Amino acid sequence: METLESMRGEVKTELLTHIIPFWRALRDDTYGGYYGWLSYDLALDQKAEKGCILNSRITWFFSNAYTAYRKGLFTEEDCRSAGYTGEALLEEAKHGYVFLKEHCIDREYGGIYWSLNYDGTPLDTTKHTYNQAFCIYALSSYYEASHDEEALALAKQLFSLIEEKCTDEVGYLEAFTREFQPESNEKLSENGVLADKTMNTLLHVFEAYTELYRVSRDETVGERLRWIMDVFAEKVYNPAKRRQEVFFDAGYHTIITQALAAHIYETAFDGHSLANECDRGVVNTHRVWWVQAETVVGFLNACEQMPDHSEYRDAALAEWQFIKEHVIDPRRGSEWYWEVYEDGSPILDRPIVEPWKCPYHNGRMCIEVLGRIKEN
Repeated sequence: METLESMRGEVKTELLTHIIPFWRALRDDTYGGYYGWLSYDLALDQKAEKGCILNSRITWFFSNAYTAYRKGLFTEEDCRSAGYTGEALLEEAKHGYVFLKEHCIDREYGGIYWSLNYDGTPLDTTKHTYNQAFCIYALSSYYEASHDEEALALAKQLFSLIEEKCTDEVGYLEAFTREFQPESNEKLSENGVLADKTMNTLLHVFEAYTELYRVSRDETVGERLRWIMDVFAEKVYNPAKRRQEVFFDAGYHTIITQALAAHIYETAFDGHSLANECDRGVVNTHRVWWVQAETVVGFLNACEQMPDHSEYRDAALAEWQFIKEHVIDPRRGSEWYWEVYEDGSPILDRPIVEPWKCPYHNGRMCIEVLGRIKEN
């Protein structure tokens, strides 16, 4: 039977010999950043749009991979065995950072664009709070890795911009024009629901501010973190059903009721993998790459908090087994499938890389596993 220690070794191999080399190969040394589209058939489109979220997440990924290396979660020998050096991870992070600051950030009106053309010129100039937050997250992580004070200054500028342009007296607004006039929130709405506010954006603002506070200890950021926690406690968390609501009107009143049972383990996990979502009582049984990656982290965290509950350890191991067998694409030159069916067969019309398909979730899973499980 697989153990947490054996899973750690397999996850380290996946990170160092598969995920990192794959994303290094997508580096665009002509126009900057990383290529934005690889089809299911592994056809690279070098002239596809470059999502700013994608490039923020790649920058975050390489920054955190370098920090993990520097902390000793893997060694220089590990890196060289995989075909690169530990310092190469910082160089990739710097490449992403330069693209963010020189192309993704709007020097005229402030904030970060939604997407760029392949050559780094603006394509979709929407300013979305979610996107601003993830750039803060990337810049803060890059600052931790590089100690580049310019990156920290940019992160603080985006923090101030969110607080000035993207808030009301209740919480965080969603989508804006380039000039920061409010507009409709199609980008983070789904299933026929058009939301004024979402848990997703609030969560990622909280995540970004947490990272910024951790590396800066700026008390203004700390105050906003405490305020966001109050919003989660008072507006987002549903104590009766023990879940977080997802879509809200302007006053953070929930606008969608989902027939979910209390516990993810009991309702969505089938013993080997996690269903995508339940919308108004209808379960989407597809297995999405990021959901599976975060499932490992979630169950591993539960295992740490409640060590007497061996079912969470077993669930993390079973989920990793499912990922190994069905989500990791075995084809040379690929990474993880975007989405597979419940039986593990891949969904053929989903690309391997696109504006949302990135190394953030599976990379984070790998780094979390390496940090949480001690090496033999």
